Amino acid sequence: MSILVIAEHDNQSLKAATLNTVTAATKLGGDIHVLVAGAGCGAAAEAAAKIAGVAKVLVSDAPHYEAQTAENVAELVKGLAPNYSHVLAPATPNGKNMLPRVAALLDVAQISDIVAIESADTFVRPIYAGNALATVKSADAIKVITVRTTAFDAAAEGGAAPIEALAAGADLGVAALAGRELTKSERPELGAAKVIVSGGRGVGSGENYHTLLEPLADKLGAALGASRAAVDAGFVPNDYQVGQTGKIVAPQLYIAVGISGAIQHLAGMKDSKVIVAINKDPEAPIFQVADYGLVGDLFEVVPELTAAL
Repeated sequence: MSILVIAEHDNQSLKAATLNTVTAATKLGGDIHVLVAGAGCGAAAEAAAKIAGVAKVLVSDAPHYEAQTAENVAELVKGLAPNYSHVLAPATPNGKNMLPRVAALLDVAQISDIVAIESADTFVRPIYAGNALATVKSADAIKVITVRTTAFDAAAEGGAAPIEALAAGADLGVAALAGRELTKSERPELGAAKVIVSGGRGVGSGENYHTLLEPLADKLGAALGASRAAVDAGFVPNDYQVGQTGKIVAPQLYIAVGISGAIQHLAGMKDSKVIVAINKDPEAPIFQVADYGLVGDLFEVVPELTAAL
């Protein structure tokens, strides 16, 4: 039994989500091959080869993979898939865009967002915004799976897998990257941060968000997040959003400021190791999942907390 993991990378380095997906693959018990499809992606392939547990790295380096459009990568994976029992990708925007296309091309059912592996054909995945867990068993010859990366630890370094060049698949020419707007920040990436300070509608405005939460985040070396209500109100851009329709995070510490705790938000952060909630409403649902709760006026409490730190 061999397993194919689709690496997520920027042609220079691997994304952390790849390491979590490799850990999930090790629980299946077969040889793990990692596919790196890109342009000028040798450095990413070398990084993949150093991941503990990886048996082989397959590299397809071609100009039409530079943007890693879902259509072209899916066509490549379709050709490789018959050699594998499982095809895994992170449940990130890229993985969620590409892997369902592979499942459709192979005429198999995709298993999405798994959080545990019980056996080679049985998996656990959240449903109803994480309020229930479904155990699903697949009868398909090839299991096509996206992995919720927060449910698995990152794989360590220590491997020395061989790197094998792979012929590029066809350039379908059906989609092209028109542009990409990258948010540059000195802060940790939200999806990989160990500490997150998140604000909600209770913060009141975008100016309050930055003047109150940024100093606290600076003291903690934290990433900044937000609830959907704060994003919809225009306080911060939508790449700050944590929740069912935003980023799924599981940091060591999550500080929720002025967030009531709607079910969609809880689905994105309730697996955090320690949750601290600050809210003036003692009945706010966020307190049901918080390890530490402080009922108080955030405009008084947050500056005091920042000063204390």
